[in-house]
Amino acid sequence: MSTATKLLCLGPEDPIRLETRKTAMPRPGKGEVLVRVEATSVNPIDVKRAEGYGRRLLSLKGAGTFPLVLGNDFAGEIVSVGAGVSAWQPGDRVMGLVPTGKKGGAHATHLTVDARLVRPAVRGLASKALAAFPYTFTTLWLALRGAGISEGNATGKNVLVHGASGGLGQLALQVLGAWGASVTAICSTANIDLCRNLGATAVWDRTHRRLEELPDHFDAGVNFGAWEDEATLLCRLRQGALGYATTVHPLLGNIDRCGLLSGAWRSRQDWRHMQSLADARGARYRWIIFQPDEGALDMLHQFLTRGTLTLPVGVSVPFSNADLAFEHTARHMKGRAILLPTGALSS
Repeated sequence: MSTATKLLCLGPEDPIRLETRKTAMPRPGKGEVLVRVEATSVNPIDVKRAEGYGRRLLSLKGAGTFPLVLGNDFAGEIVSVGAGVSAWQPGDRVMGLVPTGKKGGAHATHLTVDARLVRPAVRGLASKALAAFPYTFTTLWLALRGAGISEGNATGKNVLVHGASGGLGQLALQVLGAWGASVTAICSTANIDLCRNLGATAVWDRTHRRLEELPDHFDAGVNFGAWEDEATLLCRLRQGALGYATTVHPLLGNIDRCGLLSGAWRSRQDWRHMQSLADARGARYRWIIFQPDEGALDMLHQFLTRGTLTLPVGVSVPFSNADLAFEHTARHMKGRAILLPTGALSS
C-alpha cells in the first residue's frame, strides 16, 4: 500500500520539536483532489501555533491537539480526483489552500483538498515561489475587504499600512499600489528602501518617529504590526473614513490566557473600545481571522499571471531540515520559509 509522509509538530516546547511520520495515502472524497505537495510554506502563524498559541479556541475545530500537522498553503501536482470533480485531472500543476481544521495542514507529501480551493500553477513560477502566496494573500484580501478597500474604490485613497515590511505588508503595498491608492508604510529604518521599492508613496520610520505624530487624514488603515498600536492608528483616520482592519487582535491570546468565557469577554471589551474609536470617525472596524476565500485565490492568480506580485523566498529545505524553516520564520529573517516535502533541495 502506498504511503504519505506528514511533518508533525509534537508539542508546545522550546525548541520546537518536529517529526516525520508515514501514514496511509489519503483518498479524495467527493469534490476533492489529491495533491502531491512539492512545496509548502511556514508562516508566522505556524510558529505561533507550534508554541501553543490558539489551542483553546482551535480545539473546538479539532485543530488544537498535539501532535499537529501545520501549514495552510501548497503547490504541487494533482494525483487523482474525487467524484464530481471535472475541472481538474491528474498531472495538473496547482497551488491552493488548506483550511485550519481537524483534517490537518499542508505540511505533508500528499493531501486532499476541496477542489474549489485550488488554482492553476502560473507558468514560469516554481512551486517554491507559488507556495509562498496563498495564505498570506488571502489574509491580506480579507483585511482589505474588512477595511472597505477594493479595486473599485482604492484609486486616490490614502491608506495606512502598519507592519509594512512583513509578508502581509509587502503584498499590501503592491496590491494597493496597483489599485492606485496612496500608501503610507510604517516600518523600521532598516526597511525603508524595501517599502519604497514595493510602491509606498510615503514611509513613516517608526524607529525615530512616534506614531502619534502621523497625520489624521487616512481613508483606511490595516494593522499587521502590533496590537499595542491599535488605538493610536485608529485615531489617524479622517472623519468619514472607509474603515480599518487588524490581523494582530488579541482574541486567541485572550482565550489562551483566560479561558474560553473570560477570554471571549475580555476580547469583546477590547473590541468595543476600538470600535468606539472607529465609530467616532464614521469608519467600519474589523478583526480578521483567516479562512479560505475563493475570491482571494482568483485575484491572486490574476496578479501572478500578470507578473505584478513578488514575495521573495529566503530559505527552502526538505522535511529533514524543517527546524531551519521554523527558526527562519521565528526570527523574522528576510524572505519566506518553504518546505520541500519530497526532499529535493532547491537550486
